[in-house]
Amino acid sequence: KEGGAGHICAKMNSLVDPKIISLLYKASNAGVKIDLIIRGMCCLVPKKKGLSENIQVISIIGRFLEHSRIFWFSNNQMPEIYLGSADLMRRNLDRRVEAVTPIEDPMLKERLEKLLCLYLNDNRSAWEMQSNGEFIQRQPNGKTKCSQEDLIEEWKYGLTK
Repeated sequence: KEGGAGHICAKMNSLVDPKIISLLYKASNAGVKIDLIIRGMCCLVPKKKGLSENIQVISIIGRFLEHSRIFWFSNNQMPEIYLGSADLMRRNLDRRVEAVTPIEDPMLKERLEKLLCLYLNDNRSAWEMQSNGEFIQRQPNGKTKCSQEDLIEEWKYGLTK
């Protein structure tokens, strides 16, 4: 609302909490770009005119069952990153003790930002949710980018790549 370039990127297993979904819709309608990487249940409807036009939801289906939760918020290029244990579900937010911690080390922030970009640019294992709830698998247009395979290669040859 203050003319900034708001952007949210979050990676989690599930997004079903109605209050959080409502807030994400409000942010989208205020012009915030929202990229969600959700492996399991997602009750948010992306790409719906007048509701969630600025929201993209992808699911990575690969050889590994992932459980990481990363929450990245940027306003005017000033990112804040958090790692946590909770998915955005009522049972996690209302009835459990969960932890979320900020990442303040610049090198770790940079590494997590690169990791999120790797997932968002996946064009082989990523399935993109449509406004009708259907998922369509992304198809490579040029070079294939598979996030999990890239992470395996990076791990094999060290994190300095």
